Amino acid sequence: MTEHDDDLVTTARIPADVGRADKVLGPLTARQAAILAVAGLTLYGGYWAARPLMAPLTYLAMVTPVAGVIAAITLGSREGIGLDSFLRAALGHVRTPKRRVHAPEGVPPLPDAIPADLAEAAGPPPTAMRMPYEGVAPPGVLDLGSDGHAALATCSTVNFSLRSGAEQQGLVAAFARWLNSLTGPTQLLVRCHRTELSPLADELYQRAPSLPHPALERAARAHAEFLAYLASTEDLLTRQIVLVAREETPPHRGRPHAGVERVIQRIHEATRALAPAEITLAPLDATRTAELVTAACNPDSPALSSEEEEDL
Repeated sequence: MTEHDDDLVTTARIPADVGRADKVLGPLTARQAAILAVAGLTLYGGYWAARPLMAPLTYLAMVTPVAGVIAAITLGSREGIGLDSFLRAALGHVRTPKRRVHAPEGVPPLPDAIPADLAEAAGPPPTAMRMPYEGVAPPGVLDLGSDGHAALATCSTVNFSLRSGAEQQGLVAAFARWLNSLTGPTQLLVRCHRTELSPLADELYQRAPSLPHPALERAARAHAEFLAYLASTEDLLTRQIVLVAREETPPHRGRPHAGVERVIQRIHEATRALAPAEITLAPLDATRTAELVTAACNPDSPALSSEEEEDL
């Protein structure tokens, strides 16, 4: 293989919106066509209802801004999301309580001893948080209720830019084979969390005297001092990649644990399929799944333990 051939990497163009809805009427999707049709019929019916009371030009001047707003909301988009869906999500966000706490038994009211002015200044009381899962099964599978089951696994990363063209092509091909083999909803979640270097620095200090050469001991102590300096001066973040495989609940429930077994099988299939891409998967058991969900709900929680960091 020549040097020129080694640097040649085949590329493929992928649409930015792979879930884009099909066009059914010119440039309109079925949802857009339905919204515009209902709006047009409503405005046309309003014209016939208002015809005895006002001139057609007057009615046209009144409904033109309304029609323009409806068309802008129906046809416009923001960040790849239709404006109607975006506004619906915005209204849902505004109506959702912003202060939620973990209180399965409910949030008790303030004591009567609290003055009314202080209670009013504190704002509305928090509401109980309702998590979108009903529990964690012993194998580490999240029970999502009517949405099925989900299993989690942490993924290692691959240094792609330092590979040759042929190696990059092989990694991309292996990853593509896994994508083409998917049989259910799958998510790659990239999250950042705080990392604490003080335990690692203390461990280096303790193990430095046992190194076989004084130069290695000095290097270990210097590195421990550098880690301690970073821990005291910088807000360090660690990136974690989590693969989430979900199995939907079938319309006609068969075996009660079929969804759990299937989602675990899909994690094992992903482990084997991603091995040629040099990506190592570590399935999470029940304890680590619960810890991950807890850390996701509280981003300011302490970093993962050193054992978990080694697994990542």
